[in-house]
Amino acid sequence: MNPLIRTCARIVDARSFNILIVAMILITALGLGLETSRSLGAEYGRAILLAYDVALAAFAVEALIKLTAVAPRFGRYFGNGWDLFDFVVLVLAFLPETGDFALIARLARLLRVLRVATVLPQLRLIVSTLIRSLPGLGNVMLLLSVLYYVYAVAGVHLFQDHDPTHWRSLGIGLLTLFRVMTLEDWTDVMYTAMELHPMAWLFFVSFVMLAAVIMINLVIAVVINNLQDARLEVSPAGGEDTLRTIREEAASARDALHRIESMVAEMKK
Repeated sequence: MNPLIRTCARIVDARSFNILIVAMILITALGLGLETSRSLGAEYGRAILLAYDVALAAFAVEALIKLTAVAPRFGRYFGNGWDLFDFVVLVLAFLPETGDFALIARLARLLRVLRVATVLPQLRLIVSTLIRSLPGLGNVMLLLSVLYYVYAVAGVHLFQDHDPTHWRSLGIGLLTLFRVMTLEDWTDVMYTAMELHPMAWLFFVSFVMLAAVIMINLVIAVVINNLQDARLEVSPAGGEDTLRTIREEAASARDALHRIESMVAEMKK
């Protein structure tokens, strides 16, 4: 391997290198926060711009080092979703901050803060888990939408005349159900409905149990189900360790079974 490529690979794997990149991201985030204050932005404007330039230079050097570390197989860099996201953010950062690209350039600065998720392994694990969970979460959300629709239509028919503030239309009914699901003063809505229908508490309690309890548990189940796959994707070494542990436990169980068989054979004699 080329000494330059080998050196760049060691730099990319170095913990201090990742710490430096995280520091640059945090500096960018601090500058974005200071810019929201007109007084601080005017007082430290030049320092903020200088910090942006230093951070941008660090990100450019980072991309160059990572590309060199995988040369000439650049597909390993651009085929990695995390590295590709970093590269896109870097390219957008060079857009001029005047004219038609001014808004895009400002938004690109915000994207730099999201790079924390691509640098820190634990955050990368969480994001990977959420992405893998999207198909399953989509099914849960579809079921929740059907539940919302049914209860909203029923609520409008049952409580529209008595409580038009919360049930005057289907849209308002959906907002009311969202309030009930978040458990934000939902009992006020229930007690108002119970003035008309004493048994209206069944409507609200059943909805809370289905939407706020069961659905949330389904979401948690979907996320946990995809957590292990995401962990293997982010840290293949962890997957190898897990497989090695399973093999060792299987070997121990096999040896124990052989010993038991030997003991049983001796007892028969």
